[in-house]
Amino acid sequence: MGKKIFNYLIFMALLPTICFADKLVIRESAPEVYIVKKGDTLWDISNIYLNEPWLWPQLWRTNVHISNPHLIYPDDELRLRFNEKGEPVIEIIRAALKSEIKISPEGGKVFKPAGSISTLPWSMIKPYIEHDMIMTQQDYDKHPYILGDEEGAVLFVTDDLVVSKSVRGKTDKYRVVRQQNEIHDLSGNFLGLQVRHVADAIPFESKLDKQVLIKIKRARFEVKRGDKMISATEDYSDSMELVAAEGQRGHIVDDLEQHDLLGRYNVVILNLGATEVTAGTVMGIYAQGPNIIDTYKPQYEGENNFLRNAFLIGEEIPQPALKVGELVVFKVFDKASYALITQSTKLIRRGAIVAKP
Repeated sequence: MGKKIFNYLIFMALLPTICFADKLVIRESAPEVYIVKKGDTLWDISNIYLNEPWLWPQLWRTNVHISNPHLIYPDDELRLRFNEKGEPVIEIIRAALKSEIKISPEGGKVFKPAGSISTLPWSMIKPYIEHDMIMTQQDYDKHPYILGDEEGAVLFVTDDLVVSKSVRGKTDKYRVVRQQNEIHDLSGNFLGLQVRHVADAIPFESKLDKQVLIKIKRARFEVKRGDKMISATEDYSDSMELVAAEGQRGHIVDDLEQHDLLGRYNVVILNLGATEVTAGTVMGIYAQGPNIIDTYKPQYEGENNFLRNAFLIGEEIPQPALKVGELVVFKVFDKASYALITQSTKLIRRGAIVAKP
């Protein structure tokens, strides 16, 4: 009985979204013309026009000449109009793409096209994309590790030469990583190891047979014996497609700053992995109060002592899950993912439900 009531309450909480998901409602304050500025994000611009920013692609339906509606550049002109069906659409007047001058390590000038605006606040998520990851225990264990140096030191910093177990395959750059903590879901099931990027490293020419000599570069923390070596790959992007979650349902199981209370722009860990979400998945955040024991004197489940609750007779009533915010997934692993809270109406706790926005 309790489970049925719970499912019904969840359905009722999400009903407005289900019924009106296809109806595009423009904010009253939305401008007729908007010039994209450097520092804008796609999420910010979507919020200017829509209460449901993940529906942004629907505003682009007439832009057949734009190959990717998620790529918007500074100085682009966005024009809001309504078509013959009365549907709102955004037309774009593309500014001429400018080039940025970059100085190469050799001192030469390199001309690169100016980049598109990012989907999310890049400065907020870049450190987590570049320096944090979740790995399976098996994957972590298979990587070689730091052994030591000729001085017999136990801690190493930038420009130190150290010996490591041999690395399979050839690469010109490594990352030194360290296990930080274990991630579990709310039932205690193991989801993966939270791994921290400690330093970069490059191979150093040597005649070692079963080991490799490496040079520590850009150490963020002191490197220790036993720290793991992985090949450095730049597999991240600041551009992603916003897609609303459909039937996925999970929980916020942890966060990367060890906060008890969470809010806008906090990065959280979800118990949803690569088979359930992708980078750009938008989800609503829902808070649910404790179950209520319906007796002559209503009590919350777990209130007072255990013995009193064990003999308490009454119907157990689940409370409805009420929407308290939104988040966007930006990095996905095997059984878990990182997400950025983009909106919150109240402080959010670990254990909050994530589902269709």
